[in-house]
Amino acid sequence: MDDAREAARGYWNQRAGGYDAAMDRIEGVLFGDARRRVCEQVHGRTLEVGVGTGRGLELYPEGTDLTGVDLSAGMLELARARAERLGVQADLREGDAQDLPFPDASFDTVVCALSLCSVQDVERAVSEMRRVLRPGGRLLLLDHVRPTFPPLLWLMMGVQALMDRFEPDAGERMLGRPLPVVEEQGFAIEHTSRFRGGMVEMVAAHRPG
Repeated sequence: MDDAREAARGYWNQRAGGYDAAMDRIEGVLFGDARRRVCEQVHGRTLEVGVGTGRGLELYPEGTDLTGVDLSAGMLELARARAERLGVQADLREGDAQDLPFPDASFDTVVCALSLCSVQDVERAVSEMRRVLRPGGRLLLLDHVRPTFPPLLWLMMGVQALMDRFEPDAGERMLGRPLPVVEEQGFAIEHTSRFRGGMVEMVAAHRPG
């Protein structure tokens, strides 16, 4: 696992500089305003897992007590520059979604937007998110998942094969789905929503008190 984690860290460090330009081209088309809708739901002390270059920083309600973690120092450097430019106060630090550097029950809300798809051990990451949430705390997820529309599913199967062959260090999974893991980890599901041929899913859940 350590080798895979370091490979992923190196991959995202190398691609940090071009990440926003790539996402600017595809996020609006594929995800619409879903990131904004997720970020607007937070309350209290909030952790964003996989904060990346900080694309969600300006979308949180004013005054949010925000902490963000990411595996990639290169991505975090860009996130800190974005936060300074926007005048957003956030504690942005290096950390692994599979081993979050926080005590139990530290946060009221945990957000993971378009990042869980590249975490090697989703079960462990979701378990860590549950651990750091206070009883009653909310988990808010947004990600691309296994499509339900057959032509899109076939396309994503081809994309996955290409990713596995040419960019294995990215760890990207085009055919996964976090929702069953969230249920297995004992979260109470509040609501879910899928769109774009089932390719995109939003999940809101809470840790039972």
